[in-house]
This record gives sequence, structure tokens and C-alpha cells, in this order.
Amino acid sequence: MTRTVALIPSYQPDPRLLEVLEALSALGMGVVVVDDGSGMGYRPLFDLVPPDATVISYVNNCGKGAALKVGLTYIQEHYPADTVVVTVDGDGQHDALDAERCARAAAEDPSALVLGCRSFEGEDVPLRSRMGNLVTRLVFKIVSGRRVSDTQTGLRAFSAGLISTFLEVGGERYEYEMNVLLACAGDSVDIAEVPIRTIYEDGNERSHFHPVRDSFLIYRGILMFVGSSLVSFLADYALFGLLSLVLAPFGAASVIAANVLARVVSATLNYNLNRCYVFRSDEGVATTASRYALLAVSILAVNTLLLWLLVDVVGVAVLVAKLCVELTLFVVNWVVQNKVVFRGREC
Repeated sequence: MTRTVALIPSYQPDPRLLEVLEALSALGMGVVVVDDGSGMGYRPLFDLVPPDATVISYVNNCGKGAALKVGLTYIQEHYPADTVVVTVDGDGQHDALDAERCARAAAEDPSALVLGCRSFEGEDVPLRSRMGNLVTRLVFKIVSGRRVSDTQTGLRAFSAGLISTFLEVGGERYEYEMNVLLACAGDSVDIAEVPIRTIYEDGNERSHFHPVRDSFLIYRGILMFVGSSLVSFLADYALFGLLSLVLAPFGAASVIAANVLARVVSATLNYNLNRCYVFRSDEGVATTASRYALLAVSILAVNTLLLWLLVDVVGVAVLVAKLCVELTLFVVNWVVQNKVVFRGREC
């Protein structure tokens, strides 16, 4: 029988945490609780955690993403590789039976990330939660091309075999969970959904989610990457159009030459914007530039091949073909730069 362990990141919890632990333990799950720097005032509550549960504590509050990574590292080191991990919020928003259903779905498909998805229907759902999920769903769909009905759910289940992948994902606070979804989309990890109850205790007033600060963190990386990509694309597109006219007398080779020259200029611009402002990498220029150059050459080769096929084989107008190709390669570019090229971070 597959072992299931519940991972609960916890910051300044109330007594409902103990109720959550009791319900999960009653279903036979192991439990790992990460005290994310709650402070000495909460020590008595954590001391009441049953002895069969593991509590990991540290002094400073580092954020939900950091707490999840600490817990995942512990599970990776102390549990078998076929263990199913289910992340659960400790404030009573997740029903233990729903957690069990998600874990069962993950056991049936060890290669998938299983999301416990809420319907966001009913009068008890706070407006900020309803609108927040609507916006993040839209952003995720635009960036990844994949549809997820609840991007903000903290109830997620997956095989321990995926832990190494998730530990490589950037983000220390609430943005981490969105980054995991983007990483799954980029790595072609299947994302499955299990309908769950929508529970909001006291209008979700005790949530530590800060709408302005944490929403900015969730969208910052995506929006800044979109911005740098847009600036670079406009430079590339304008230069490509100009060079296409200038080099037109050289025939079919003019399209390829214009594309290569325009890409060299725009890639240099894009590298500097992403290194300094988007991913804020603390690795040396030589390291990141070599990775970026390899990615740029690969993207350029695929870009040029697709452009040639669309223009010379299919007969699509050159500027329309250029637009289609750039949009197609956008997601690949984001994922590789985020996970490989600029993986070193200043913070």
C-alpha cells in the first residue's frame, strides 16, 4: 500500500491546526508540519502536536514557498520514493477526505500533479478570493497555454518522485505555488484536477495572504518577463522588417539573413533585461551568458526553421509568420530561462 504523508506549512496558526492534524492522522496519513517562524508565542500550540507527527521549526518567517521546500526536503530524505505527498493548509480550509481523494489520484498517476480544485461558488466565498482566482487563471492560460480551474489551491498531491523537480522551482512566498504550475506546464508534467469542497472559515480573515504584496509577487516574474520579451520582440520585429526590405534583392536567403541579424540584436537586449531585472541572477555574466547563448541558438534554429516552413512552404505572409512563431516559442523560452539560464538568484 502506498504511504501518504501530509505536508502542512504553518505560520502563527490557531487551534484549528490541531483539528486538521487529528483528521489527517485518523485517515492513516503521516504528517510533517513546518513552523515557518511563528515565534515563541506559538510554541505552546506546536507542543500540543501529537508525537507521531513531525514538526520542523526555524526562527525567521521565510514564506509559504520556503516552508514547503523545507518540508519537501525532509520528506525526500526520510520517506520512500513511492510516497505520495499531499500539501494541506492548516487553517481548516481543506477537508481531510478531500486530501485523501487527491492523494489517491496521485497514487494512481505518479507522474502527475493533482490539484484539489474549488468551485468558487456560493455566498461564503470572499470576493477577493473569487477575483484573485479569476485573474490568475487568465494569466496562467495566457502564459502557459494550459487551463487550470484553481491556480491558487494549496491542496496538492504528487509522488515523492517529483520532489526534486519542485525543489528547483524559484519563489519563497505565495508566488512559489504559481511557479510550480508554470514549471509543470513547461516540463509537460500532467496536471490533474479533483473537485473539492470550498471552505472559508470566518470569511478567510485569518489568511496571511496579503492581496497587494503577494499578488505582486505571484505576477511579478511573469509580467516582467512578458515586458522584457515584448520590448525585445518589438526591437526584433522592427529590425527584421527593415532588414527584409534592405536585403530583398538577395532573394529567398534575405528572410533567413534578416531573421538571424535581428535576433542577434534582440537577444543581446533580452539577455541584459532578464539577467538584471527579471530574474535578478547573482551568477557571473560568463556563466549565464553561455547558457543564454546556447538557448538563443537553439531557439533561433527552431525559429528559423518554422519561419522558413511557414513562408516558403506554406505560403504565409512573412510578418504574420514571424508573429506566429514568436508566440509559439514564448513559453519554452520562459521556462528554460527561469529554471536553467538564470537559476541563481540574489534573494
